[in-house]
Amino acid sequence: MGEIKVGTSSWADRSLLASGWYPRAVNTPAGRLAYYAERFGLVEVDTTYYALPAVETTAAWVDRTPPDFTFNVKAFSLFTSHPTALSALPKDLRPAGREDGRVRRGDLPPGTYERLWERFREIVEPIAAAGKLGALLFQFPPWMGYGEAAKRRILDAAERCRPWRIAVEVRNGSWYDGDNATDTFGFLARHDISIVGVDMPQGYASSIPPVLLATAEPAMMRFHGHSGAWESGDKQEKFRYAYRADELADWADRLRDFARETGELHVLLNNCCAGQAQRDAARLIDLLGPEVGPSARGTRIQPTRSAGSVLAPQSRMATRSPLAGR
Repeated sequence: MGEIKVGTSSWADRSLLASGWYPRAVNTPAGRLAYYAERFGLVEVDTTYYALPAVETTAAWVDRTPPDFTFNVKAFSLFTSHPTALSALPKDLRPAGREDGRVRRGDLPPGTYERLWERFREIVEPIAAAGKLGALLFQFPPWMGYGEAAKRRILDAAERCRPWRIAVEVRNGSWYDGDNATDTFGFLARHDISIVGVDMPQGYASSIPPVLLATAEPAMMRFHGHSGAWESGDKQEKFRYAYRADELADWADRLRDFARETGELHVLLNNCCAGQAQRDAARLIDLLGPEVGPSARGTRIQPTRSAGSVLAPQSRMATRSPLAGR
């Protein structure tokens, strides 16, 4: 039975708090997460990309959410080859003699990278132990193109996270070019790694086509919107987009069909600007049907065939699912 879980990529970013989506009386971290979890059954934790929270913080998230709630946790930026603010590192793990700036893995003292991974696993453990961990999201940068070195980097992340599942979002079109696409999907399927489908602006170096495809469980689709400032605006402008009713209706049909091919499908709205993601997620839940319920904790849909791909109208790429026939 396919299950769709719908949520957003954050529940506490500044623009959301200022948007009025939360009632005035809901004005504490505990209250906001509880309020969010009454409306959605899934959330993506994006704060872990920017810094590692305390274990007590992630344990509190578990306590503030229902038993069937799911967290997808975004990997720390240093683990996906992004330059990382020195201030984002735990104080006891910062390189001596440096006060500010950004660091990469090669800038760290011996053993520090491994210790950062240990800290990351420690903060994820309370979520996993409670049965609330969906997947760990690794969003790799636009400069990481298709190739053997890049695939080794993905495998390293997967091995460090076992037995937890990881999902990979690439932002370089070379992964989807011709035979590369077949190899990419097969590689991820063989190693039980989910590929993240995305709806995003097209025509940029970081653009990838909006393909729904299952290489592992859970299947995942993230919606970034179609802002014209994708590569020129700040974070707010980059994701400032309200999905039209016809766009959401079309995606609801495609997601419903795709769910019949998967065991579990995670749908995340990442057009996180002033509460728009929450509004669009709620609209999408309504379009998916009354069986979703007010909390969106799973519409179960009878499967019709083995896992495969469903392409959005903009895409002309044809793929065969690496899971078909497995």
